[in-house]
Amino acid sequence: MSIYDSVRSQIVPVTPEGYPFIGAFAFVSLILFWFWSPLGWLGTLATIWCAYFFRDPPRVTPVRDGLVVAPADGRVSQVTSAAPPPELGIGSKPLPRISIFMSVFDCHVNRSPVAGKIEKIVYHPGKFFSADLDKASADNERNALVIATAGARIAVVQIAGLVARRIVCFVRSGDSITTGQRFGMIRFGSRLDVYLPEGIPPLVAVGQTSIAGETVLADLRAGEGGRAFRSG
Repeated sequence: MSIYDSVRSQIVPVTPEGYPFIGAFAFVSLILFWFWSPLGWLGTLATIWCAYFFRDPPRVTPVRDGLVVAPADGRVSQVTSAAPPPELGIGSKPLPRISIFMSVFDCHVNRSPVAGKIEKIVYHPGKFFSADLDKASADNERNALVIATAGARIAVVQIAGLVARRIVCFVRSGDSITTGQRFGMIRFGSRLDVYLPEGIPPLVAVGQTSIAGETVLADLRAGEGGRAFRSG
């Protein structure tokens, strides 16, 4: 491997959604350098952070029918049972729900938890409470996808947070999607909820770190019960 290939392999790609922001940060940094050098260096650090925020690293996604993988990087903040948002049209009965909170230091590119067909995409305007709060699922701005897969339906909901002001979706209703495929992102700190079919036990615990497209959240085909966890 050449030096060029070695260096290139270490550079994490940036999602195109981030180019305007990185450019704006860099432009402001140049102006700050003109006024006072220390401010310019602070702007440079902010530009580096912006590029880091919009990183889009490749992922190794497990491929097997029935697996539900994490749609987001972050911390598993809730594993509970809750009624899905009414606009999804999947009933009002409580379903297993896994919530993943993304801080401003997590990668914010979202990936599909399953392979299947997108039955619907529903945007719901709302408020901007902290995404770590339980009421964020019902009150915050959100964008939801219902995906039909292997005889089941999975819902994944992008929820804007306290500083998030833009939910981006790359796909459309009726599209076919593969497990781990990029389907959107949220700027900046935010949360994703995944609603599993009734009776499917989550295979993660609160406090776990999830990796989008890699961490297995559940298995629609397994008869395995919920796992036990310990911290240490």
